[in-house]
Amino acid sequence: MKFLQFRDRMQGHADRVMEQPALFLTSVSGDEMWETYLDSFPPGTNEIHKERRSHDCSCCKSFVRAFGNVVAIMDNDLVSFWDLGDAGDIYQPVVDAMSALVKSRPIVDAFVTKESGFGTDQNKAQLEDGSVITWHHFRADLPARLVTRSSKSEASLRGEIRTSHDVFSRSLNELSPDAVEIVLDLIAENTLYRGEEWRGVLGEFASLQDEYHALPDDQKDNYCWSKSVEVGGAITRIRNHSIGVLLQDIAGGMDVLDAVKRYESIVAPHNYKRPKAIFTKKMVEDAQRAIEELGLLDSLGRRHARLSDVTVNNVLFADRDARPHMDGAGSIFEVLKSEVAVKPGQFKNVQGVGVEQFLADVLPTATRLEVLFENRHQPNLVSLIAPTVADSPTLFKWDNSFSWAYNGNIADSAMKQRIKAAGGDVGGVLRFSLQWNEGFDNRNDFDAHCIEPGGTHIFWPNAGRRWPSTGVLDVDIIHPRPDQVAVENITWSHLDRMPRGMYKLFVHNYQHRGGRSGFSAEIEYGGEIREYEYAKELAHNENVLVAEVRLKEDGAIEFIKSLPSTTSTKEVWGLNTNQWQRASLLAFSPNHWNGRGVGHRHYLFLLVGCMNDERPNGFFNEYLQEEFMEQKRVFAALGNKMRVGQADEQLSGLGFSSTRHNSLVVRVDGQVTKLVF
Repeated sequence: MKFLQFRDRMQGHADRVMEQPALFLTSVSGDEMWETYLDSFPPGTNEIHKERRSHDCSCCKSFVRAFGNVVAIMDNDLVSFWDLGDAGDIYQPVVDAMSALVKSRPIVDAFVTKESGFGTDQNKAQLEDGSVITWHHFRADLPARLVTRSSKSEASLRGEIRTSHDVFSRSLNELSPDAVEIVLDLIAENTLYRGEEWRGVLGEFASLQDEYHALPDDQKDNYCWSKSVEVGGAITRIRNHSIGVLLQDIAGGMDVLDAVKRYESIVAPHNYKRPKAIFTKKMVEDAQRAIEELGLLDSLGRRHARLSDVTVNNVLFADRDARPHMDGAGSIFEVLKSEVAVKPGQFKNVQGVGVEQFLADVLPTATRLEVLFENRHQPNLVSLIAPTVADSPTLFKWDNSFSWAYNGNIADSAMKQRIKAAGGDVGGVLRFSLQWNEGFDNRNDFDAHCIEPGGTHIFWPNAGRRWPSTGVLDVDIIHPRPDQVAVENITWSHLDRMPRGMYKLFVHNYQHRGGRSGFSAEIEYGGEIREYEYAKELAHNENVLVAEVRLKEDGAIEFIKSLPSTTSTKEVWGLNTNQWQRASLLAFSPNHWNGRGVGHRHYLFLLVGCMNDERPNGFFNEYLQEEFMEQKRVFAALGNKMRVGQADEQLSGLGFSSTRHNSLVVRVDGQVTKLVF
């Protein structure tokens, strides 16, 4: 076999190796590879020619030193560029020796380069007689996906991957599967503060850990290297996150309760009181004895409140259809009229009014009250909770047995979960997220872009850089795996540092790889998520505008133009968002009934047809009388266990705290008013 034929066969094999998602470097040195290459030729096939051996070529030497120790990982085994099955009598001993050398050493780094290729295909030389001869050499042209576009240095990028590998390897070995299972159980029981944020990440880590421990020892490090570039930083560096502290403590033998307490001291606000506690069988038995001694067994049962539970003294407004079902119906307007002077006319052209002024001046003469249930109000969904036994003693700091429970289980969108798993921030004041390859049929290289007021362009060359506006592209996927839904994410963390003006948010197809589908996108601001679908194929280098939004001086976002949103309306708790909903009752929270106030006031707009499809806690520790705090762990356990069952009759709707800024558009007898809390 001639060298040119051998070289071409090597290049064909290299092309197949480079089809893998990532390449790596073993620890063999360039000099050692070159010496092994020259010394492995059979006798008589690499003799001295003039001053050097026949195969001692400076071009090939440069290639072997720079590229000879590059390997791929296939089925957790190393595959080198020297693994030719048939290289001929002259070259087979060479490639066998090179393969054995390269694969005898461990991987030390990921292969990261900004070069499009290595080696020299050919050059020409003039002989003494004037004739010209062509010399052929090793050459490898890299596919575009293996050439990094990052503004970071190659060494910096290799260091990041190396750190991910090292932390991931420690996590797989040091975080015991039992500890992972315990934390997943805590999350499933909703007993871990902000644990739901880690459900997807920890579940995937558990699956990877099972795969890892099933491998023979000689394949485990290769597995860690391959996964360190395939899965997101939230998984590979899970040991370094807050949830990793909890996992380490449990794996190290710390009592679960103490471990959770330490975890919550890291992630929870100072005034956080756990609504649900970790409990054992013995704790439940102790709770039963304590409750019996306190005479509170009849007070534990909780259910959704009904209209018949509520008296006219407990509400500020009752719809005409609700009145016949209430205790004391018929007297409510007389009560209200005797207390408040009516001046409805002054609100005819008012754009916004404080809620207390609305209660005093508008509500008393209202016969029909409607609210505009916007998407951003989903966290405000609330249910009024009553005791199962009507005359049972109160557990609470106020003098009645009613309580309320806000919606705490609105799940993040699937896109937000994937952004989190990839290490992105979904808690900023403005978020622009991109998602594609949902059917595993589109491995194009889509990029999220934003051009800020003033011209700052946030996109892939500055990935990871936080601009003065606090904007950052923190997730940038270039090579979607065949089984991976790809995401990118741009987020801003501080509203006061964002320049006022126009933000242009768009998607660019950097490289078309045969994908025929489009993409999904989300824009989140002020608690509202707008979702977009672009189903058409993007041509190579095509831009698609998702939205142009203007950040106004008052901090509000105005959508100037955008793709059609797919979230203009959605059904939540039996109601359609962004539509008018009729209120059956308007009331203060029970801690402010009967003219007495304990703690912060909430305004409860209880809506017709609103049906809580979850099972809220029967009560929370922060509601309980202080004397019960000695048994707070018991009551927390019971609050978790005594969940409110489903009910066809229930008083649910929207709630607003007097301590948090918010707004609600209402329509009173056809007159539209904006309430400000």
